[in-house]
Amino acid sequence: MVNHATARATGEDDAARGSSASAPASTSVSADIRVHILVTGLVQGVGFRYFTVMKAGGLKLAGWVRNQYDGSVEVEAQGPRARVAQLISALKQGPRYAQVEQVDVTEIPTQEVKPARHGFPTFGVFYER
Repeated sequence: MVNHATARATGEDDAARGSSASAPASTSVSADIRVHILVTGLVQGVGFRYFTVMKAGGLKLAGWVRNQYDGSVEVEAQGPRARVAQLISALKQGPRYAQVEQVDVTEIPTQEVKPARHGFPTFGVFYER
């Protein structure tokens, strides 16, 4: 499931099948999805949470990011499939001093997102575990 979700979120599935896009596929691309992401490697102490908040906020995604005790970073993000895919792609690179080893993506059920300031969803940092 994890690899399939990663492929679907990044569009690799469609590329592997060729460019035969049908109407239902394009409809699902614009639909909102929610993903749980676990990023491992040297991802703490390098500005990874700030990087994630800035990328997700720029993409107008809802969700959160937090450090884990094992040194990984956990992310949940929700929004249009294409924007979530952009966030996943950015997380695979990370900020300048990060060394991303692995990005595991699992699609999870969407949640109701309440608009925050200026009508946009919020993306924040969780400090509690």
